[in-house]
Formats: sequence, structure tokens, C-alpha cells
Amino acid sequence: MAGKYLIDTNAVIDYLSNKLPGNASNMLDEEALEISVIIRMELPAWGNAESQQLSILEDFINSVVVWSLDEPVIIKGIEIRKNFRIKLPDAIIAATPVVHELTLVTRNVNDFKNITGLRLINPWDM
Repeated sequence: MAGKYLIDTNAVIDYLSNKLPGNASNMLDEEALEISVIIRMELPAWGNAESQQLSILEDFINSVVVWSLDEPVIIKGIEIRKNFRIKLPDAIIAATPVVHELTLVTRNVNDFKNITGLRLINPWDM
């Protein structure tokens, strides 16, 4: 499965915690990983992350492309939010891979499954 992936917060946490199934973990090891600015903001605030976990998260963040909010993502995010009535952070997360032609890797496929033009992979279904 060659390609670029935008990896959602839940998948990042599972990936860095070595909790993903082998096929998914191997795929992510070999591919270009990218995150949205929303995911960038969510990761350090995740749960009760201790300093060692925060260090691992920061190393990960520094090793991937972080997509910021640009005009095409803003416009697509507004469209997605209006058409699918999802929360603003999820609309931005969904808009980013649509605009930048990425595949979203997430465990929360039900939150995104009806969004036109969005390619999804559930790492737990691989």
C-alpha cells in the first residue's frame, strides 16, 4: 500500500505504544506519515502522558509533516462541517487528507465514513 498517510490521534497513540496489529505497524513503519495541526495539538494533551511519553510524542511530531490550516483546508473543512454535521476538529482532520490527497489512518472510521473523497484505513482491520 504505497502512499502518504495522515495518521489520526488514536492511531498515533496506538502506533507509538506498539499496540497496532503487525500489518498496520509494518505499513506505517515504511510509509511517509503526516498529521494535521489539530492532531499536533491533541497529542501532547493526550491523557495523563508522563514526561517520557511526552518526549516520545514530541520526537514523533518532529519527524512527520504537520499540515497547517491553509485556505483550501479551511474551505473544505467548512464544506465537510456543513454537509456532515461533524465537530470542527474532525472536519479539519477530514479536510486535510482530502485536500492533500492523503489516506486517513484512524480507528474512528464511523466518524468519517460518509465523507466524499476521503480515503480511510482502519489499522485494526488490516
